Amino acid sequence: MLPIEDILIIGESCRDIFVYCKAERLCPDVPVPVLSELDRSENPGMAKNVHRNVLSLFSNCDIVTNKNWTQITKTRYVHESSNHTFFRVDTPHKMERIDVEKLDLNYGLIVISDYNKGFLTKADIEYICNKHNNVFIDTKKNLGPFIKNAKIIKINDFEYRNSKKFIDNNHDIKGKIIHTQGGSGCFYNGKNFPVNEVEVKDTSGAGDSFMAALVVKYAEGKNIETSINFANYCASNVVKGRGVGVI
Repeated sequence: MLPIEDILIIGESCRDIFVYCKAERLCPDVPVPVLSELDRSENPGMAKNVHRNVLSLFSNCDIVTNKNWTQITKTRYVHESSNHTFFRVDTPHKMERIDVEKLDLNYGLIVISDYNKGFLTKADIEYICNKHNNVFIDTKKNLGPFIKNAKIIKINDFEYRNSKKFIDNNHDIKGKIIHTQGGSGCFYNGKNFPVNEVEVKDTSGAGDSFMAALVVKYAEGKNIETSINFANYCASNVVKGRGVGVI
């Protein structure tokens, strides 16, 4: 797959850590399982995970992210045989805001991967969208006027429900939204894009893989429906593996 454009990803990043355990007994003091660590793995997470998924498809992609991303961790403790997640421990650090006015936005396509940790404000996102006509957004913020000039907005079902009032009152935004619904596929412009049924092991990072595949395919052919089908296919394959997968 050969790119016809270069891509810039803007957003905050972390390290995703998976600790795989077994649980053979309950703690006598409190009713919780006693975990014994068997294995662990880690990968760059959040915007860095979008970046590495894009790079798995082509190399013409840069990223602007927080310099201290290795110090920010999300550690999941997972039952080794069932893949059930017991709990997650986050170790947040100060997230410095990016100065978007100093960014070089001379790219064919820009991806905003906003996990709402302080790296990007609504005003920052609005500024980028006003300066560039090809911005794809995945944000954990509730939607508002700051995204009105985005090209495409990808949100999951939880995020859609949180922003439904704004979406319903802004019909020009509706035509920009890709509403992902896991095993039910996604909706765009009133049309359902289904996915093949697969055995799901882990959905961690599936949204990042979807976004990466979407923008790569769009950069290649400028057809959003073809891009959605490709993104569905890639995300469906990623969730069949354990941990955060790569396309």
